[in-house]
Amino acid sequence: MAHLNILLYPDERLKQASQPVKEFSEDLKSFIHDLEKTFRSFPGCVGIAAPQVGRFERIVLVDISHKPQHANHGFLVLINPEITFFEGRSIGREGCLSVPDYTGKVERAKSISLEALNENGEKQVFQMSGYEARAVQHEIDHLDGKLFLDRLVSRRNALNKRAEISI
Repeated sequence: MAHLNILLYPDERLKQASQPVKEFSEDLKSFIHDLEKTFRSFPGCVGIAAPQVGRFERIVLVDISHKPQHANHGFLVLINPEITFFEGRSIGREGCLSVPDYTGKVERAKSISLEALNENGEKQVFQMSGYEARAVQHEIDHLDGKLFLDRLVSRRNALNKRAEISI
């Protein structure tokens, strides 16, 4: 049960595309467990992708269930995820564990259809919209070597520094 280190922008490895998972082993399940532990250690976090911790396989975790105002599928382990359909456009503010000091306005599809495998290699199909769809699209971008910084709607006013929190 290791807590994994998050790669931070401008680490060049964050631009690396990830490879599909081919083997569904105990090692994979152990990694997913460690990835979830890392994810859960950041209160308010809604997703994490394997490349953010230096493992370049197509694995993402998403959980927006702590935001009950948004429809969701609960805690998701998505392996080799593929968006098969999308519609609508929405601009929203996003943050990222790999870019901890900033948030930015990004345009995403409002609704998506998604196919992925779970940790046992079983196929899953989801219809998602709103905040959950946004979170999944954000995490899939990591698998393709993209950050929300690459999708800002404007170079002039879309990026904001996070407010300092004093204790």
